[in-house]
Amino acid sequence: MSLTQDLGGRILRSRALAALASPHGVDRYLEQVNPMWAAHEVRARVVAVRREVDVAGEPPVTTLTLQPTATWRGHRAGQHVQVGVDLGGARRTTRVFSISSAESGPGERFTLTLRANPDAPAGRGVSRHLAQDARPGTLVHLSQAEGGFVLPDRVPEHVLLVSGGSGITPVMSMLRSLQRRTHRGRVTFVHFARSPGHVIFADELAAARASGHGLDVHVLHRRLGDPALSPVLLERLVPGYRDVPAWACGPAPLLDAVQAAYAEDRTGAPSAPLHLERFRPPVTASPADAAGEVAFTRSGARAANTGAPLLEQAEALGLAPEHGCRMGICFSCTARKTEGTVRHVISGATSSLPDEDIQICVSAPVGDCVVDL
Repeated sequence: MSLTQDLGGRILRSRALAALASPHGVDRYLEQVNPMWAAHEVRARVVAVRREVDVAGEPPVTTLTLQPTATWRGHRAGQHVQVGVDLGGARRTTRVFSISSAESGPGERFTLTLRANPDAPAGRGVSRHLAQDARPGTLVHLSQAEGGFVLPDRVPEHVLLVSGGSGITPVMSMLRSLQRRTHRGRVTFVHFARSPGHVIFADELAAARASGHGLDVHVLHRRLGDPALSPVLLERLVPGYRDVPAWACGPAPLLDAVQAAYAEDRTGAPSAPLHLERFRPPVTASPADAAGEVAFTRSGARAANTGAPLLEQAEALGLAPEHGCRMGICFSCTARKTEGTVRHVISGATSSLPDEDIQICVSAPVGDCVVDL
């Protein structure tokens, strides 16, 4: 980065400019000039689209190469990112996807590999939109990379990577990063898929299997709902696996089997470290969340609590609160909650503190709630 660019970035992120741009924020103005200019938020443009799996009658799997804005801080192998898209002029919709490319640095390109969700309502499915309709030039909104399912800075001499179905994406990021680092130890990669036609990154895995260089790749074809792994099978594939640190991602039956295989042995001795990444659906409102009443004191509006995020409930009442990303990133929608409990719709964490500032786009009331709007 040049001195001029660094100075420009400091000015754009300064408190003085933020005050001048209030209440909309600097990024709202920069976005009008060029969507790829940002002082705080992260956006990205799709620069390449590659179809990975296309089985007739089933949702496709697609890899998108993204060029982020300079505000992207990079990612560690195994992390995920929140992705927001504006679908058909409707409210911005957000989903979380694992990053499939090798670790990236600030402003560097990275890839997302995702399967279209066939159950998403028409016009509202983020994964369906990105997997089926995204083209070079498509703009998306991002969080910074998140998650602790990552390789350590000092990689063990021998590591085991296990995945099933689309759970291959974060462990593929790990494999690619290890290859880029020219890891001198051993890597065993075990992947489960329903059939040869369902294997994501099939050509790359075949090339890796043929390359040798301390890399063992095993692709097994079984229905993902079946018990896919046993201690006997794992011992055959990875002799002495209990002494090999492992990272696993995939459907619950597979992860449960891996966890059972890595349980303490008969002598009570602990096995090597096991790291699991389970797919977690977004937090949804429960009947208890939707009880009570939501009151917006400044406007005098109030209504029965629907359990939706406070921003959506305010808009349903005809209010127009300031907001930006709708992802809990930009803090444009921060408001003061004076009473009640809210649940963070991404993390699931709850807070009942009085007189606290909350982000209304990702805060859903649990029972009665009072907000200064």
